Amino acid sequence: MRKFATLLLAGTVAVSALATAAYAQNPMVGGAAMYATKNIVENAVNSKDHTTLAAAVKAGGLVDTLQSAGPFTVFAPTNEAFAVLSAGTVDTLLKPENKDKLVKILTCHVIGAKAMAADVAKMAMDDGGAQKVKTVGGCELTLKADDGKVTATDENGNVANVTVADVEQSNGVIHVIDKVLLPKM
Repeated sequence: MRKFATLLLAGTVAVSALATAAYAQNPMVGGAAMYATKNIVENAVNSKDHTTLAAAVKAGGLVDTLQSAGPFTVFAPTNEAFAVLSAGTVDTLLKPENKDKLVKILTCHVIGAKAMAADVAKMAMDDGGAQKVKTVGGCELTLKADDGKVTATDENGNVANVTVADVEQSNGVIHVIDKVLLPKM
């Protein structure tokens, strides 16, 4: 019995170590653990740095879409990124009458594929340093990777830096960014 208890304890320690190792692979975002077994919406709503994005996704009616199978790559602007927009912009976009414009902006942050930072770096390198990609909103982003730093540039020339990369989700990946990407309107 003692041998079994020792084996059981050793097994528990091994499983705990594996669970910790698996958990350690996904970074914390906004003070919250991000779980690769949860979808984009389930994780994003727990990040204190993404409350504005979560409210916008809800107001835009995109919750069901971002909970679907995907895969998606979401460039997720922080609350600070939204705060840099002109005063009143976010409040205006969250009004029901501006839903189409809000959806356009939000979907310009989403690519219909799972692209980890290493994938972006490889695509950019293979294409001369920059890779143009279409978003699900029909916008074109220019992705670059230089010295381990990934950026996304919108159609207006605004450059967003990826501050936290490769936050795996059950339906894709999130890259936290420091600017809101805007479509040409």
